[in-house]
Amino acid sequence: MAEGGCYCGSVRYKISGDPITHAICHCRDCQKSSGAASVAWIMMAEDAFTLTKGELKSVNGQSGAQRLFCADCGTGIAYKNDQMLPDLIDVKTATLDTPDDYSPVMNIQLSEQISWEKTAHEIPGFDRFPPQE
Repeated sequence: MAEGGCYCGSVRYKISGDPITHAICHCRDCQKSSGAASVAWIMMAEDAFTLTKGELKSVNGQSGAQRLFCADCGTGIAYKNDQMLPDLIDVKTATLDTPDDYSPVMNIQLSEQISWEKTAHEIPGFDRFPPQE
């Protein structure tokens, strides 16, 4: 069992059981809805996800997708698509209280990956902000 929630604390949830898979998605729909180059998702049976506090608002995405988020702060929490993935739900890994407990096993939708993300690991990195010169 794991717990998670949104940025402002208005929404909390629990997940139970083992994930079906854990993937980092690079599709344009995820990019546009999150404002990030990619999004890590834990896929599980829909009944393994339980909302314990607050309510989720939804917006319709591409191809029957439903994106669920906190109406107060806008944090994206989950993705459902009854046409493509019936009875399943994807939960954004980074919204878990302990996201390090789950490691992705694959990258998906690489045909839509932003080109610079392929080499981002090669540029300088800093534990915090870079030194000011």
